[in-house]
Amino acid sequence: MLLNRNLDWHGLRGLFRAIVLAFTCTASIAACGLAIDADQARVCRSTLPALNPEAGITVERVQAGPVPRSLRVEYLAEYPDRPILQRFAICQFMAEGLSPNKAELEGLATEEGPLSGASLYLLKRYYLETPEGMAGDPGSRPSADALDIPKSVAYWLQQILVSLPRTAIYALLSVAYALVFGLTGRINLAFGELAAVGSAATVAGTSLLLVYGASSPILGLAAGLAAALFAGAMHSAAGGYFTIGRIAGPSTQPSLIATVGMSLFLMEYLRLVQSPVTVWLPPIWSEAWPLARAQDFLVSLTPITVITAGIGLSAALGLLWLVQATGYGRAWRAYADDAQAAALMGVDGMRLLIQTLALAGAMAGLSGMLIVAQYGGLGFAGGFQYGLKALIAAVIGGIGSIPGAMLGGFAVGLFETLWSAYLPIEVRDMALYVALVVFLIFRPGGLLGFRDPTPRAV
Repeated sequence: MLLNRNLDWHGLRGLFRAIVLAFTCTASIAACGLAIDADQARVCRSTLPALNPEAGITVERVQAGPVPRSLRVEYLAEYPDRPILQRFAICQFMAEGLSPNKAELEGLATEEGPLSGASLYLLKRYYLETPEGMAGDPGSRPSADALDIPKSVAYWLQQILVSLPRTAIYALLSVAYALVFGLTGRINLAFGELAAVGSAATVAGTSLLLVYGASSPILGLAAGLAAALFAGAMHSAAGGYFTIGRIAGPSTQPSLIATVGMSLFLMEYLRLVQSPVTVWLPPIWSEAWPLARAQDFLVSLTPITVITAGIGLSAALGLLWLVQATGYGRAWRAYADDAQAAALMGVDGMRLLIQTLALAGAMAGLSGMLIVAQYGGLGFAGGFQYGLKALIAAVIGGIGSIPGAMLGGFAVGLFETLWSAYLPIEVRDMALYVALVVFLIFRPGGLLGFRDPTPRAV
């Protein structure tokens, strides 16, 4: 098959547009479908015990308030010697979206009228900011419309839903390993730190918008997404060029050692650039959607979990399409099968390597963006564990196979979640490393690979 020498970037740009489109659409659906901020709802509910001393509080409904940046909480107050009272409270906040002071209470009104400035100050200073006030959230009433299921099934289902973001993160990092190893037969051990670079770029991109007054979660995370993809791709292409592209020879050990040095360099680089103090973004779209219930146990899912899992799935499907249906993918598969024959057919090996490193770095940066979106932030040294476990996932799935790497990421994410749910969490990582040893002994090629752990067809 004759391959075009001019390996263009149309496929890579198409993948980037697909990720951005999926992110924007999913985020827009979540934002339109859920206008309640979980932090603001918690603060507003926490004021109710102070407004109704010695009363039992049952929250019936939390909805958007009548003015901007406000919530309306409808609840029942049950006193021992009086009939049940149906009341409401309207809380107004200083900001919204990604602003760090979005949970700062600015005004409070009840059916009896607004609280005075002095009363609001005393409520915040001597109740909400105390341990009693922080623990005083009565919670919301579980949805009566949720499907009733057995308790054992509900707990299992909740663990599966909780594992979705972790699975997406591991899958994207595993794919980064598979892309480089499938092409060159070499492992780049710096992808965990590239995920940390993507996390730092996400925070930086979002913070720049906040500085200019844009607190919209959609705009903030879209800017963070673009920054993470760019930072991951550029750092990976530059670092990989010197640690993999310029180190020739039949042995892979010099290149492997060089990537270890690159990971340490990136770790120290992040420590100096962003400081040892981790910057956290406030949680967004974290109000739980009830899905099912088993007596008092409610199975729920947050919009941000749907978004992170949706972005991961979209990126995975886009990457599979890229490898199977584009000129870049055909060149990648040809070079992975036989580098010399592909060169004779016109494939520029160094250019293909740089493109692959950039694409793999973009996937690592995207995983860092998902970490920030789901968990709030990642420290300068936090990428090491993610990278190590993603490498295990790639080996278990088949390190030269892109679908295998995705399957391995899913398996490791699900394994960690279920082990934490049913077995002692202290030995979870030990169990994962034992599973890796078992796979290397009995199935060295992984789930979708062959018994021989060498680069294989995709």
